[in-house]
Amino acid sequence: MKNSTSPFLVYLSNKTPQNSNVKYPFTKKYNVVDTYFNTKVKDPYRWLEDDRSDETKAWVKAQNLVTNNYLNQIPYRNRLKNRLETLWNYEKISAPFKEGDYIYFSKNNGLQNQDVIYRKSKDSDKAEVFLDPNTFSQDGTISLGALSFSKSGKFLAYTISEGGSDWRKVYIMNVTTKAIVEDALVNVKFSQLSWYKDEGFYYSSYQKPDGSELSAKTDQHLVFYHKLNTSQQKDTLIYGGKPGEKHRYIYANVTEDNRFLVLTPRVSTSGNKLFIKDLNDDSSTLKPIINHTDSDTYLLDNKGDKLLLVTNLNAPNKKVVSVSFNNPESENWEDLIPETNQVLTIAKSGGYLFAHYMVDAISAVKQYTCNGGFVRDINLPGLGTAHGFSSKKEDTTCYFSFSNYYTPTSTYKLDLETGSYTLYWQPKIDFNPKNYTSKQVFYTSKDGTKIPMIITHKKDLQLNGENPTILYGYGGFNISLTPAFSITNAVWLEQGGVLAVPNLRGGGEYGKAWHDAGTKMQKQNVFDDFIAAAEYLIISNYTTSQNLALRGGSNGGLLVGAVMTQRPDLAKVALPAVGVLDMLRYHTFTAGAGWAYDYGTAEDSKDMFEYLKGYSPVHNVKEGVKYPATMVTTGDHDDRVVPAHSFKFAAELQEKQSGDNPVLIRIETDAGHGAGTPVSKTIEQYADIYGFTLFNMGFDILPEKIESLKIKTS
Repeated sequence: MKNSTSPFLVYLSNKTPQNSNVKYPFTKKYNVVDTYFNTKVKDPYRWLEDDRSDETKAWVKAQNLVTNNYLNQIPYRNRLKNRLETLWNYEKISAPFKEGDYIYFSKNNGLQNQDVIYRKSKDSDKAEVFLDPNTFSQDGTISLGALSFSKSGKFLAYTISEGGSDWRKVYIMNVTTKAIVEDALVNVKFSQLSWYKDEGFYYSSYQKPDGSELSAKTDQHLVFYHKLNTSQQKDTLIYGGKPGEKHRYIYANVTEDNRFLVLTPRVSTSGNKLFIKDLNDDSSTLKPIINHTDSDTYLLDNKGDKLLLVTNLNAPNKKVVSVSFNNPESENWEDLIPETNQVLTIAKSGGYLFAHYMVDAISAVKQYTCNGGFVRDINLPGLGTAHGFSSKKEDTTCYFSFSNYYTPTSTYKLDLETGSYTLYWQPKIDFNPKNYTSKQVFYTSKDGTKIPMIITHKKDLQLNGENPTILYGYGGFNISLTPAFSITNAVWLEQGGVLAVPNLRGGGEYGKAWHDAGTKMQKQNVFDDFIAAAEYLIISNYTTSQNLALRGGSNGGLLVGAVMTQRPDLAKVALPAVGVLDMLRYHTFTAGAGWAYDYGTAEDSKDMFEYLKGYSPVHNVKEGVKYPATMVTTGDHDDRVVPAHSFKFAAELQEKQSGDNPVLIRIETDAGHGAGTPVSKTIEQYADIYGFTLFNMGFDILPEKIESLKIKTS
């Protein structure tokens, strides 16, 4: 149980830390107190949750002014920005895909804020611009989201995001004329667009919340069917909204042959029900395949009445099963591709199945027939991460991409019959991967669990403890961190920096058991794994605490916030981005209640409340502690993890920080959780992040030759 006292002003806060040149903005504190299970918890910065108030907007403006003034003193800030621009400025082309009479692909000439969609006819090599999101807005803050073509390819439904918000508008285009054929659908969120023939499509959304659309709670997802050339007000509610039944995420898909509609209702981000309907039978209703949320199960494909399902029900690493539509219950399932010791993901292409396994976070791919017969191993270009292997049933080729932490992403064309592949596209980038190397190590966490970590750096790195190092982590929501190239990471590596990425518990690298070991009242395992990774890097002389930065975003922002408050001595710099930082109230904003599988909530039980309060970053900032130099980053339009988390954490740190390490918050305007952020904003942000990091590690110029350029600091 929880209640709040009426807010009234009791005192004002914020001080300039001892010996610091940073004077922080004035931040009010109110006497807001919540009661959980007879325990009173103060929440003095509750007012910062109101993203629509003039006071909050003024606070954001004042904080950004202080942050920009601080960053302006970094002598190499512009050099980092220029290097990021130079390295980013190369042509990027996606794998092609066929829809109707055309072949489509995306391309970015280099520094375009958003990728452009091109197309060409099947019998021509000449491509034309089909859809250019850079024309949506002058500053690139309106981005393109999902693309969904009708079954014949005659129509396209696509979504746009304004200012980085998760709320979307849907436009429908005639692909021949490129004309928009009807009014945009509005207020669509967390949705796939799945066409039935050329007649219309299914989509998902929430009822518009009371209060701020960027922060108010949204926890009743609904599925609608939109018939082409009708108004949105006439859309048919297909599923959701029943009294006493709450699903926070429901996704709808129509099979490639237009035979079945499939729904996957979810209460949280883990576990789903599975329903199916025969669209060829007017009397058919939604039939349950699974009517509980104890597994993650979805329909991969069908051959007539035969359904192919991917599931982790009684198979924590996942498997593929087949079953008849007429009797689809789990007791009738037959293994098609059995579970192994490695985590499985599956793609379908040209009548084949491609099984992608993670072997200690490294890709291994096997090709199977649609009946489960093994065909061959796909010998990948190296050790790293492969994506793709997806195409339509009639295709004879497919495409996949490959990269690792120091190898830029290339695309390959695979012959489905022979298994041979050729290079389709390789970037021409001003970065030489031959100068770099990655090493996978296994270190021991606090409870004795072995944790893998990939460490990437220049080949001539000296293990002298002087190397600027970023330790990046996530550890949650069954998400796996696998090796992938990033321009921003490349710039860090060029400076002699070390990038270390551990595969923490809570992720999906070793299946459901690995995920569950970092959830709810086992969440501390994730923080212990991250702390042990830092200690390994220090003991192994890659770096020292003075040269170490902790970085993570979203759930990874929580990771950084929890570790820096538990072990403020561990690193010199902390970089929590768009973090979940108030663990007592996260579930009261937008779709946050859906994260309870990983976190639990403060209202579940007294034990759960005490556990969350014990690590919640906002509630564990202590007076008089010397915390790392911290730059919190967030976006004012983030309606996934609302910026109030970051606002309150920064305010707590600025008030209570001891010593001279700065505490800044960088709030990007017209930006959300990250997806669709314009290239120009991303470049500016990383120039600031790396500049802040190196400056606080003690570098007065960029550290190409670290030993001679380091300022000695206490």
